[in-house]
Amino acid sequence: MPTIYIDNQPFEVRDGQNLLEACLSLGLNVPYFCWHPMLGSVGACRQCAVKVFKDENDTRGRIVMSCMTPAAEGTRLSVEDKDAQAFRKSVIEWLMTNHPHDCPVCDEGGECHLQDMTLLTGHDYREYRFDKRTYRNQDLGPFINHEMNRCIQCYRCVRYYRDYAGGRDLNAFASHNHVYFGRHEDGTLENEFSGNLVEVCPTGVFTDKTYKSHYTRRWDLQTAPSICAHCSVGCNTTPGERYGSLRRIRNRYNGDVNGYFLCDRGRFGYEFVNDVRRFRHVLHRIPDESFRRPGQLVPVIKSFMLPYLGSILAPGSKVIGIGSPRASLEANYALWALVGEENFHAGVPDPERSVTQLSVELLQKSPARVPSLREAGEADAVLVLGEDVTNTAPMVSLALRQTVRRQPMKLAEKMGIPDWNDYAVRNAVQEAKGPFFVATPAATTLDDVATDAYRAAPDDIARLGLAVVHALDPQAPAVPDLAGDVRALAEKIAAQLKTAERPLIVSGPSLGNEAILRAAAGVAKALHALGRPAELLFTSMECNSTGLALIGGKSLDNALKKMRAGEADTVVVLENDLYRRADREDLNEALQKAKHVVVIDHMQHETTSRAEMVLPTATFAEGDGTFVNNEGRAQRFIQVFPSEGDVQDSWRWLRDLALAAGRIERGDWHNLDAIVEAMVEALPQLHAVHHIVPAANFRITGLKIPRQTHRYSGRTAMNAHLNVSENRPPEDPDSPLAFSMEGYRGKAPSSLSPNFWAPGWNSVQSVT
Repeated sequence: MPTIYIDNQPFEVRDGQNLLEACLSLGLNVPYFCWHPMLGSVGACRQCAVKVFKDENDTRGRIVMSCMTPAAEGTRLSVEDKDAQAFRKSVIEWLMTNHPHDCPVCDEGGECHLQDMTLLTGHDYREYRFDKRTYRNQDLGPFINHEMNRCIQCYRCVRYYRDYAGGRDLNAFASHNHVYFGRHEDGTLENEFSGNLVEVCPTGVFTDKTYKSHYTRRWDLQTAPSICAHCSVGCNTTPGERYGSLRRIRNRYNGDVNGYFLCDRGRFGYEFVNDVRRFRHVLHRIPDESFRRPGQLVPVIKSFMLPYLGSILAPGSKVIGIGSPRASLEANYALWALVGEENFHAGVPDPERSVTQLSVELLQKSPARVPSLREAGEADAVLVLGEDVTNTAPMVSLALRQTVRRQPMKLAEKMGIPDWNDYAVRNAVQEAKGPFFVATPAATTLDDVATDAYRAAPDDIARLGLAVVHALDPQAPAVPDLAGDVRALAEKIAAQLKTAERPLIVSGPSLGNEAILRAAAGVAKALHALGRPAELLFTSMECNSTGLALIGGKSLDNALKKMRAGEADTVVVLENDLYRRADREDLNEALQKAKHVVVIDHMQHETTSRAEMVLPTATFAEGDGTFVNNEGRAQRFIQVFPSEGDVQDSWRWLRDLALAAGRIERGDWHNLDAIVEAMVEALPQLHAVHHIVPAANFRITGLKIPRQTHRYSGRTAMNAHLNVSENRPPEDPDSPLAFSMEGYRGKAPSSLSPNFWAPGWNSVQSVT
């Protein structure tokens, strides 16, 4: 590790860093705008100036841009030098000449990188007295608000959108002091990752339009660590709540998973939490004999209905449980324990259950590594077999898009260009792309970076994969009757994969074809036999499909068969709309045969319309639990705000049912830690879940960790219509976090940090 000297103090820094990244990593306050950890350096803003000296005898030095200067052994620099400070102050002053200074009405107010940098450089008084240039803003669709007058021309937006995310409908127009960042005409941004502009932009040019519709200042948001529930990748998020409603989702940095970015589905797909159709109370359907049809669901008192539910679930009764790949591990286990292993069904049809189970088994048995999302983005040759990853796992698609740069970047490395010098690297590489092969039935958004895109039916895609295996290993069976062009493509793919340093094979279960999965695993195994460190990545169907597969259970088809045969008097459905997974006529017949249908869910759907009893459950923002992502990584989501009415975690409802039925003792499963203990004991394959976050009794100097910021305001006023005195914060038995602004304010364990903040760095840039 090189040693550099900053203001005459020695520091060890990581190899390959530039001076800006090195200084930020050491906790030093060097202002910047255009640099981003994932986008590299272009030296566009000139804000990160420092003074560099030849040696210890040099007293004059020279001003350089720290983002464009390598942190080489023996480098001597000064951040506090007066000339460097004056330079940085002059830069921010002319950057701000056209800024409207509208912080009080700007959505970024209080978490704006531009605010932080102006204060950091001492530019707190405006002397510009002339007319400012103004722009017409664009309508960029339902997610992104556009306010071009706040722009400081750092170029981050187009560099991210075009160079990193592969979007083509956002660009820089005009020149000099009139550069305009937008679309060629009004219209919705087309890229699946456009929402990251909100966090990439260091000012308020691009802001979250969904947040704007129910805006509150950032310091008044109550937050907690969470996991995205919209696909199998398991991106880390920071949901923010105010006055009992979820206001926004922000990216939560996890270097092994999503890093600095989210897809638009994960960022903006949260409004269901606030939906007026949410169940808030226990509902019971009372038969309407006069009309000879089912009656309406009506609210009932929870304590009144539990004895009745206990009677129909008592030992000896014919009960089956139908789990869900979108419910937490704890909820699925609680249902498994309530009905018994023989009566637990995974809640997905046979084909989906089979391919998901197979993908887990193949990953467990394969000699190839299962990469994290970050590691997947570092591959230098990729084969995608039968999976449209942009639809099934969007962030995997974003990571794969970066892989085509890996091999061409070796040319820049030979020329002595560091990988963070983005403009120089792209100039050296030009349009060169590394090997990237896609085999899918239809076109995908990754086709634009693909070396070859093969369109075929699922069985033919599997045959291509097997042909690649044979090309890698002549001892493997040959594929008969293979067309000449397909055989040539297979040989081309094999040649590229076996010469790569980090080949990656990607597949998944969305086509329901087991042969494709086996072929993908075969390619990885053949590469491993050749001494290539192959990596194998499978996507999953839903946020906890892998976790559900680890628990096991029979298929939904088996459950319907039991119901039609009269072998199930009571059916408990956990967070699952069965009408999305089974034939309507078969399902209608099965549900009519069951005497009692109990549904535990948070939103109306067709299955709840057939239920005798509906128990309202918490969403990811109102509850705690564990998801297992597509790579087998167990991650905990923590309750952001207390639920209303009868709403509670699904596993708590199942605990209440088990207690009422006499299947567990009072005191069992009293909190999340207790049910995790019981789950790990009953299902040893889930042992890793036990220690992913500190226990609920974890304290730092005797204090919990506050969910609310130290500037949180209005705690008494928000409940003034109920009580003019301040209410006691709710207790949280499941985590070491408090529903309060009081608590430990130091560095918390990373898995428990409710938000990121550093003194003077109030924006999302504090992560750097």
